[in-house]
Amino acid sequence: MDFALTDDQLAYQQTARQFAQKELKPNSAEWDRNSHFPVDIIKKTGELGFLGLYTNANYDGLGLPRLDSAIVFEELAWGDTAVAAYISIHNMVTWMIGEYAKDEVRADIVPRLVSGELLSSYCLTEPSAGSDAGALTTKAVKQDGEDYYILNGEKTFISGAGSTDILVVMARSCGSGPKGVSAFVVDAHSEGISYGKNEHKMGWKAQPTRTIHFKDTKVPAKNLLGNEGEGFKFAMKGLDGGRINIGICAVGTAQTALETALAYVQERQQFGTAIAELQSVQFKLADMLTETIAARQMIYLAAHKLDKKDPNATAYCAMAKRMATDLSFKVANEALQLHGGYGYLNEYPLERYVRDLRVHQILEGTNEIMRVIVSRKMLTEDSLNGLR
Repeated sequence: MDFALTDDQLAYQQTARQFAQKELKPNSAEWDRNSHFPVDIIKKTGELGFLGLYTNANYDGLGLPRLDSAIVFEELAWGDTAVAAYISIHNMVTWMIGEYAKDEVRADIVPRLVSGELLSSYCLTEPSAGSDAGALTTKAVKQDGEDYYILNGEKTFISGAGSTDILVVMARSCGSGPKGVSAFVVDAHSEGISYGKNEHKMGWKAQPTRTIHFKDTKVPAKNLLGNEGEGFKFAMKGLDGGRINIGICAVGTAQTALETALAYVQERQQFGTAIAELQSVQFKLADMLTETIAARQMIYLAAHKLDKKDPNATAYCAMAKRMATDLSFKVANEALQLHGGYGYLNEYPLERYVRDLRVHQILEGTNEIMRVIVSRKMLTEDSLNGLR
């Protein structure tokens, strides 16, 4: 088993790190303080192919494996957690349209999503349907003799909402339960769409989060992804990759928190010596590095399973997301602790890292739901044979 990165993977990693060093890290504090969504910078990543990392290559995407894509997301998150996380969500939408849309629709939209001409949002969660996505109530009704659906309902906690151009919306179109859910490509500027206020959040301030309201919004029938009733299946497939993305973004933030703490403890003097000389600090640093590497390797393993279409990939993605986000938050929190009172100040980046990372334990399915997914898999007959 070879854990070394290939030459191509190293090249992607270096390109992403250089972009993060130049465009993201120097501006991340200001974006956070001003709740600024840097659309111009996000669009620049399209020039590098980072807005269509694993999107169908027939429509200008790079068509990379999820593992290679994860390497890029980690480096972007090293520069700015919130911006990298939005880019990962955009990638999920772009991939979904590239995989399941009608040829006419994806030929028109996907290249523009990949280039950054258009930005996108993913619309699954509702006020009363979070972890239980199959209980959503937003409806899409096909009109007799017409070539469009009428969309009514509400989506909440939507990243980028109000600043994006394309929405992938999950709506009930053909019955109850998960099998009644369909997926649609929706023009974000359509008549009947309105947006709530930009939510005041603990973290992720560099990307807007709004509620979206649909009132008698017309959606062309050709904008249906796949067939009616396949939306929930597409959503779950998207979430497997989304969990890898959000997990590796957490790891990228843990890495920069660790690097920041390591530099600080070698400079900070107490009792006539650098605090890095204290064994208690050294032990803490050793644990932080171990946990960051463990989180990264678990994400890599899950990405490998997803790339290979392993039948247990969903369980691996759930395990990796849970582990990576929990450990990364712990690492960032320990880095803040090593800074003492300075870590609590907004002038230093540690408090932002902690704030930004907290939501990763909730996104793409809470970590409690990740445990449900894994335990259910474990309790099926002979399931542990594939989970080793």
